[in-house]
Amino acid sequence: MMGALFGIIQWTEDCRRSMYPPSGPTYRGPVPWYTVNLDLPPYKRWHELMADKAPALRIIVNSLKNLVNAFVPSGKVMQIVDQKLPGLLGPLPSPFEEEMKGIAAVTEIPLGEIILFNIFYEFFTICTSIVTEDKEGHLLHGRNMDFGVFLGWNINNNSWVITEELKPLTVNLDFQRNNKTVFKATGFAGYVGMLTGFRPGLFSLTINERFAMNGGYMGVLEWILGKKDATWIGFLTRSVLENSTSYEEAKNILTKTKILAPAYFILGGNQSGEGCVITRDRKVSLDVYELNPKQGRWYVIQTNYDRWRNPFFLDDRRTTTKICLNQTTQEKISLPTIYDVLSTKPVLNKLTIFTALMDVTRGQFETYLRDCPDPCIGW
Repeated sequence: MMGALFGIIQWTEDCRRSMYPPSGPTYRGPVPWYTVNLDLPPYKRWHELMADKAPALRIIVNSLKNLVNAFVPSGKVMQIVDQKLPGLLGPLPSPFEEEMKGIAAVTEIPLGEIILFNIFYEFFTICTSIVTEDKEGHLLHGRNMDFGVFLGWNINNNSWVITEELKPLTVNLDFQRNNKTVFKATGFAGYVGMLTGFRPGLFSLTINERFAMNGGYMGVLEWILGKKDATWIGFLTRSVLENSTSYEEAKNILTKTKILAPAYFILGGNQSGEGCVITRDRKVSLDVYELNPKQGRWYVIQTNYDRWRNPFFLDDRRTTTKICLNQTTQEKISLPTIYDVLSTKPVLNKLTIFTALMDVTRGQFETYLRDCPDPCIGW
């Protein structure tokens, strides 16, 4: 017990200060920008990006195949994925199916494996998201994207295999129509949904996974069995980013749409009080927790546990985030100080791929690849 306690103490630290602009051992490097032209046919939209990223995507798809084959050595599962998965799932919503077919063609990866790569994000996204409001009513949104838990641990360098392989696939995306930005997002090359993004001047949005007994696997199973009245999470958030024209409209859609997997939607707007965490079951919204600066609630945060429940004691990123935000104070909150909070262990951990910072009103969208040097907790 004492050994476990010592380990936890090692993996936590005092709130970080002056980490911005990013540098040093926790900063892996910048994230490249690509333009996605929404005026192109869906099949062609990702060609330029995927021509660059095909080798990195092949590496991670092979890792996922090796992982599946480790559990079912006969190779029959991947045979089903390659030959039967597209047919089992049936038509996927437009434009996503055509986009995935285009990605499969450019990368020469079977369509079933591209679909499998896209499905994985409905299951393994462990993150920390923050929306804050300063004394002037200015809203900011930050997030750490943590991904890859239980998907293979590399004992040679103390890292998660999938987490490390996703870093070269991380891209900033400027989605444009008529040569004008519709929305910006950070994603993974080969994945057509969106988990982190904003519409400049209007709203910002991130997704965190919500653990539940009837999780995403139930939604996928229902979809395969023909019950297609729910929406894939990444498709929903991309659609909201692409089409919604206000914070309230986005909130309404994210609260009411049936979804394939439970989730937390963290939404920020462009004026005082517009910030919330929407706790979702697959069919209904369980809770909408909003900023209320007049009552002293100048931030909302979300990790991967319902706010009315205690987090798992080995994964308490929530308490650290609250402590560091309170130490920062509302007077000093800014994108740099949010970066400090998101750089503090265990909010920063071995699963952290990138940190994203968003200022909707000023149109700032920044993303940085991260590392967590030892001693650092695995999640």
